[in-house]
Amino acid sequence: MADRSHDLLVAPEAAALLALLREGGPRTRAQLTALTGLSRSTVAARIETLLDAGLVAPVGEEVSTGGRPPGRLAFRARARLVLAVDLGATHAVVALTDLAGTVLAHRSRRVPIADGPEPVLSWVLTTGLELLAGTGRPASDLAGVGIGVPGPVEHLTGTPVSPPIMPGWDRYDVPARVREAFDVPVLVDNDVNLLALAEHASVWPDREDLLFVKVATGIGAGIVSGGGLQRGAQGSAGDLGHVRIPGTDGRTLEAVASGAALARALTGQGIPAAGTDDVVDLARAGNLAVLDAVRQAGRDLGEVLATCVNLLNPSVIVIGGGLSLVGDHLLAGVREIVYRHSTPLATQHLTVVQAASGELGGVLGAATLVTRHVLDPVPGTPGGNGTGRAGR
Repeated sequence: MADRSHDLLVAPEAAALLALLREGGPRTRAQLTALTGLSRSTVAARIETLLDAGLVAPVGEEVSTGGRPPGRLAFRARARLVLAVDLGATHAVVALTDLAGTVLAHRSRRVPIADGPEPVLSWVLTTGLELLAGTGRPASDLAGVGIGVPGPVEHLTGTPVSPPIMPGWDRYDVPARVREAFDVPVLVDNDVNLLALAEHASVWPDREDLLFVKVATGIGAGIVSGGGLQRGAQGSAGDLGHVRIPGTDGRTLEAVASGAALARALTGQGIPAAGTDDVVDLARAGNLAVLDAVRQAGRDLGEVLATCVNLLNPSVIVIGGGLSLVGDHLLAGVREIVYRHSTPLATQHLTVVQAASGELGGVLGAATLVTRHVLDPVPGTPGGNGTGRAGR
């Protein structure tokens, strides 16, 4: 998938023009001509391509300065659909969205990823077909499928690579299996990367550098740097959970600060907790011992994030995942250490916040991954912004 031009819904030149409508809203032909510096005939030809594809449509009119009011053109987000899938350790969410990431229908179910690829993907595909049938739209309206999985992914092939909690998924060809039902581009990525995309696109589109940290059964991060997602050479960038914490006898961050780790520690103290959900419930009930444990988990997380801040210099750290639902106590611990141990320059404009994209964050990220793939202009396309980052 290194060359994605063949997956674009329109020619790269027309995609570059479409980017202006996606980013800036409705515009007239004259405005598009002025913005691109292209000739009127070239802009007219590319607009015709977009009209034929159904991706733009006339809307309203500008105020006339004399003569007939000029018509405006707008991006039609409902022209095509995206099937977005979020697979977690024990759950799955399948959604249909439009090209702007608006969720039109979704369904969730407890589906353990450890059941293996065939039963999990069979449910995903059956559910996707049912959701599509429910819209009354044909399969040809589907622009692509995006899938998040809880493990490392080889980005170019979309195959999971040595995922620790996904038995049977190593090197499994997820895109090929999905294309048996849907003959469209299929993109697969790590679930935390997609959560980072969702927060960046929907909440912080004006920030170029963002770090998303998921604290749940495990701990991982998604890195947005310079406006783009950073996956690393082998797709394992952001694996915070295996970083060793000073002063803990060599234990890793995941072993001391994850929801599962807190549940084990609290149970050992005589406070029964089966997992992250129980920890959250106890914290919300005001159990002081649990609140102290959560605050310390935030401090332990902050020890690692302080190094990340010095290294990556993000302007936003977003804390998500099940344990983040305890709210301020976890974030307070993170802020306490990050602001104390990071350099003043790196924290001068740093914001540390709780995730805002909610339970559908994973599917919103999956939809964002697909829409950028099929709509963003190829970098360097004449007449575009040359960034390949439209709509971010």
